[in-house]
Amino acid sequence: MIVTQSQIEELVKRVLDGIIRDKDNIKLGEIPVGVSNRHIHLNKQDLETLFGKDYKLTPFKDLSQPGQYACKETLTIVGPSLRPIEKVRVLGPLRSHSQVEISATDSFVLKNRPPVRESGNIKGSAGITIIGPKGAVHLKEGCIIANRHIHMSPFDAEFFGVKDGDKVIVDVIGQKSTRWYDVQIRVSKDFRLEMHIDTDDSNATCIGNGAKVRIVKE
Repeated sequence: MIVTQSQIEELVKRVLDGIIRDKDNIKLGEIPVGVSNRHIHLNKQDLETLFGKDYKLTPFKDLSQPGQYACKETLTIVGPSLRPIEKVRVLGPLRSHSQVEISATDSFVLKNRPPVRESGNIKGSAGITIIGPKGAVHLKEGCIIANRHIHMSPFDAEFFGVKDGDKVIVDVIGQKSTRWYDVQIRVSKDFRLEMHIDTDDSNATCIGNGAKVRIVKE
């Protein structure tokens, strides 16, 4: 395969961007936090059931992880309680399997029992119904509470001395300092350094987007 000059320049740009963007955090050994509210990932079939044939998602805001974005579209989710949670944001791009990520607090409203899982690991997870303007989709499995995890590039992983799939201990820096265990490391060349938590974790520790955490070396 012949590599063009433009491809080389793009690769260099991405590498430098990743290093420069996160160098201040890495220098201090700190990891920025991103708080994930409840949201929905859809596959093409379910998208068309909910919104109509050949429907296309409407991006309106890029997320911190490259290539991921929030959409203008929102949907309603319903569990066994029949108490709906409305205006749940759809995130793009489309996936191979639909998935709903909620908090434990949301599960008390819905009366379902989603397991704590890595995103994409939905086998045997909780069921949920998604209602859209053109139809409804019942997922027999696909509703989870996302585990605490840290996105990082290979450069970041080398600095912190970890690898993809590792579980680490993390100290929260803030007014209600605490320690989290079994935080999953996720490594990809496409990832930006950031720890993802849900709204329950955010509320419990009084931290929000941009807060800092540190990996504990014991």
